[in-house]
Amino acid sequence: MKEIDPKDLPKYNGKDGNPVYIVYKDRVIDVSASRLWKTGRHMNRHPSGQDLTVDIQAAPHGLEVLDRYPQVGVLKKEEPSERKIPRALTALLKRFPMLRRHPHPMTIHFPIAFMMAAPFFTFLYLLTGISAFETTGRHCLGVGLFFMPIGIGTGFYTWWLNYEARPLRPVKIKKRAALILLIIAAITMTWRILDPSVVRASGTAGTLYLIFLFSLIPLVTIIGWFGAQMTFPVDKE
Repeated sequence: MKEIDPKDLPKYNGKDGNPVYIVYKDRVIDVSASRLWKTGRHMNRHPSGQDLTVDIQAAPHGLEVLDRYPQVGVLKKEEPSERKIPRALTALLKRFPMLRRHPHPMTIHFPIAFMMAAPFFTFLYLLTGISAFETTGRHCLGVGLFFMPIGIGTGFYTWWLNYEARPLRPVKIKKRAALILLIIAAITMTWRILDPSVVRASGTAGTLYLIFLFSLIPLVTIIGWFGAQMTFPVDKE
């Protein structure tokens, strides 16, 4: 059976008259006949012309779906990479495939949600004067701050495991924004603990505190945007 070089796979994306190929366990499968692959991207998430072995294992359908389409070749073996993954981790990933990609999405939503909620509830407090809103905002900030190191840790894990720690632009931006977010959140939380009246304080102190607090919104938006861009790439015309 014909061997297909992994470097040639990206061109099999359904464009410019090319067929749509995907790879599962070194099998190169032509899915051009599937209406779900006609754009070269399945469910606007999974790109063609790539090895989707891990992604397919986590799919909601069974592998029998692939049997509907012809195998046109096998993936040419590449030279062994110098990158080593610990044997224990390899065994764990084989037993629990979800640990390859899921830990970061599962944990990063907590700091994102709570960091967005903190300024929102504080705004409601400033608008209404109801102290319960300010208390809720403070608690959200604390929980978001607690989960941030976990989200950052799983992010580095996913980047190292699935992207071989390559210097990708979205990752560079996310790392910088996450560090700034962590520092500002820690300063804001510490300030609020040491001076509970700062939320309603007039003058420079109160203004600066609110600037710090509400800057969490654009920072979280940047992190979420570039994270989503890696998971759900934006198609460019």
